[in-house]
This record gives sequence, structure tokens and C-alpha cells, in this order.
Amino acid sequence: MFDAVIIGLGPAGSTLARLLAGKYNVLCLDKKVAEGGFEKPCGGLLAPDAQKILARFDLTLPKSVLVDPQLFAVRTLDLPSGLTRHYQRFYVNMDRAKFDRWLLSLIPASVPVYAGAKVIEIKRNEDGVFTVLFERNGKRESVLARRVIGADGAASVVRRTFFPNHKIRSYMAVQQWFKETHKSPFYSCVFDEDETDCYSWSVSKDGYFVFGGAYPVQDCRARFERQKSALARKGFQFGEPVKTEACSVLRPAGWNEFCTGEKGVFLIGEAAGFISASSLEGISSALKSALALAESLGANPSKQEHRRYARKTFLLRVKLFLKLFKCPFMYWPRLRRLVMKSGITSISIIPAK
Repeated sequence: MFDAVIIGLGPAGSTLARLLAGKYNVLCLDKKVAEGGFEKPCGGLLAPDAQKILARFDLTLPKSVLVDPQLFAVRTLDLPSGLTRHYQRFYVNMDRAKFDRWLLSLIPASVPVYAGAKVIEIKRNEDGVFTVLFERNGKRESVLARRVIGADGAASVVRRTFFPNHKIRSYMAVQQWFKETHKSPFYSCVFDEDETDCYSWSVSKDGYFVFGGAYPVQDCRARFERQKSALARKGFQFGEPVKTEACSVLRPAGWNEFCTGEKGVFLIGEAAGFISASSLEGISSALKSALALAESLGANPSKQEHRRYARKTFLLRVKLFLKLFKCPFMYWPRLRRLVMKSGITSISIIPAK
């Protein structure tokens, strides 16, 4: 019998496991294997909000997580019109897979972590205790838990099991890695309403050029390839892909799309819909929601735990909700082009001689 089973060990699950260690009897289940398994399509840029919460945890990024170069501006391109502007940004360029593994390494040894564990079924029994059935190393196993915590991202099995009617707007993120051949490395943000009402990105990392985007699920790969072709005509250099990554990504469209859970089931990070609708940045929300839940749990499962968690994530939900009001300036073509033409907050690039 465990006090809690955490399903998923991305930034949210790993952080929560670390914070609960020594206080609760916790089991962690993660479908990823330790090395060489699934790697999430992600630009791998650590936003200031995520940097701030890491500072609150008194954590410093190891050198092994960082990549070259560190970029200080984003090249924003409105593809249909050809408009380009540069805006200053304060992101940390990192290897997302190594970042996730670093957070995983911070979980104390006292917390059992089952890697390569695929959850098959979760049941709430009559006594309120949960039975979690999973497959690991070709064998099926089951455990009992007083709480189930879904930290399993956009395609959360926990959310689908207990909140099947709770839908959150979703896209398919597709990303490819190429050998870097550009003369000067850069980070870009691409808007192209012909292929997606969201956005695409590119970033240089340790000798590689990474390009990805979030697309409507239908025909997502075809949209991705068409956009690559259009960008190649603009001077983007791709070549043969070294690897291709894809997964679902959420993009909440309203307040009711956030879901924190109930009756012993909790959702944190992207599983709860905690991700920016404007930028798709979710690491900061993952870390914040993990901290909020760690501070909300009591000695025994109760409604008060859910009330505390809802209260502690209220400002986070408000902040993410307000991101929706930023979206028109980014995603409505006429308004975006008006803002870009104005040059507000943009910086002028001085070309190298």
C-alpha cells in the first residue's frame, strides 16, 4: 500500500517525487526507459519563470544540461507576408532530455522508481483505495495506493480514466534534428496560418539545427513538410534529418479546460492543462503545480487536500488564462502583422562585417 503513486516523471512528476520523499510512501511509474527512450519534441529553452522556480528550490543547472550557443534574441517570421522582426529573450538553451534526466536524478533513492512501466488500468475500489495495473519487463504487476497523481502529460492516462469528458484542445508536435549548416546559429519563431493556427520554432544546439512545430492533428506531418519547404525557400537549411520526434501537446482554450482532479486523483503539469496557450511553455507550470500539490497533501486523503491544491494553483490558472488574451496579438494574422510592422519592443540587428 502506497500513500501515492505518481504516474509520469517529466518535470512535474520528478519534482513532486523529490518533494514528497521522506514524508509519504511514494511509488513512481514512468513509461520511459532510463536512456535512449522517448524524448519529447521541445525547443529546449528554459523560460525565466522556470528559472525562478528552480532558484526557489535552490537548484543550479549542471553544465552537462546546457548547450551552445546561448541565444539572446528570437527571429520572428510571419511566413505568408515575409515580415521579420527580432525580439530580445532571456531563455537558457539546454538539452531537454538531459534536463528531464537531471530532475529524475534528484529523486532520493528511498523513492522507488519503475522505469519502462506502462500503466494499463487504474481502478478506484469500493473502499476508496486505487489499484494500479502496469506492465514492466514483459510482466504485469499491480499495486495499491491511497492517491493517484497524473503527471503523464498531454495524453494522460489518469485524466482519460477518471475525467473522460474533460477535453483540452490539443495539437501534434512534430520536430526534427539536422546537422547545423547555417553560418550563424539562431532561434526563430514562425507563424504560418496556412499550415497551423499555432506556431513553429527552430533553434541551434551543439552543432544541430532543430526545427519543430505544433499542428492540427489531421495531416500534421504533411503540414510540417510543407512548412519546411516554404522555409527552405527563405534560407533555412535542413538537409537529411538525424531524428524525428512527435507527441501530443495541449493548448488550453478556456478556464474550464484546467483540471486539478478530485476524490484522491490529482493532476499536475500538462496533464492538468497547465501550459501556456501563447507559447506552449509548460516547464514552469509543471514545477509550480508540483510544489503546490506537495504543500497541499495531508496525513490522510480528504476533500481538504483538493481544496488546498485548487487554492494554491488559482494564481497559476489565472496567469495561464490571461495568456489567452495575448494570443490575438500573436495568432490573428492582421493584428500580428500590424504589431510587427510597428516594430514595438523589437530590436535592430547589426550585421557582422
